[in-house]
Amino acid sequence: MGEILPHRPVLRIVAAFSRYDEALAWGRARCEQAFGPIALESERFEHHETQYYTASMGEGLRKTFWAFESLVDPAELVAAKIATNAWEAEFAAEANKPEARPLNLDPGYITEAKLVLASTKDRDHRLYLERGIFAENTLFFRGGTWQLRPWTYPDYQRADYHLFFTRCRDYLRQRYRAL
Repeated sequence: MGEILPHRPVLRIVAAFSRYDEALAWGRARCEQAFGPIALESERFEHHETQYYTASMGEGLRKTFWAFESLVDPAELVAAKIATNAWEAEFAAEANKPEARPLNLDPGYITEAKLVLASTKDRDHRLYLERGIFAENTLFFRGGTWQLRPWTYPDYQRADYHLFFTRCRDYLRQRYRAL
C-alpha cells in the first residue's frame, strides 16, 4: 500500500482571451484581486487555430496567459473555474458588447510534469472533480519538451505557447528549491 501524502503546491495559470483589450485588462485585474500578483505574463497571441469561438466571441481573438506568484493546492482548481465562469458572466453583463461572451477565462495549473486545464464539459479524457468541474491533462513534459495528447487543443500545440509554459515550469522549479 502506498503512503498517502499531500500534493506539492502547483503554479496556477489562467488563459484569457478576447477581442477587446479592456476585457483582458478587466480579467487580469479580477484575477489578481482573487489570486494575487502575477509572476509571469505571456505576450498576446493571435487566436486563429479554430473558429469554435467565433459565434460567441467574435473575430480577431487574442489569448494571453498569466501565472501567479502564490503556489496553490491543485484541488483549488474547482473553485478557480467556478469563480472565473462567474467573472465572465459579470463582465458580459457590465460591458455591453455585441458578443454573448466577450471574455473567456480558463484556469489551470502547471506541475513539473504536466499542464492541467479546468472544464465544465465532460469528455472521455477528462476526470470529474466536483461541483460540475472536470480536469484535463492537456500537455505533459518529457525529454525536455512539452508533449501533446490526442485531445490537446490546436492552439496549445503551438511552440510559442510551449516556450511560455517552460518559463512557468522553470519558475515553479525555482520556487520549489526555495521552499
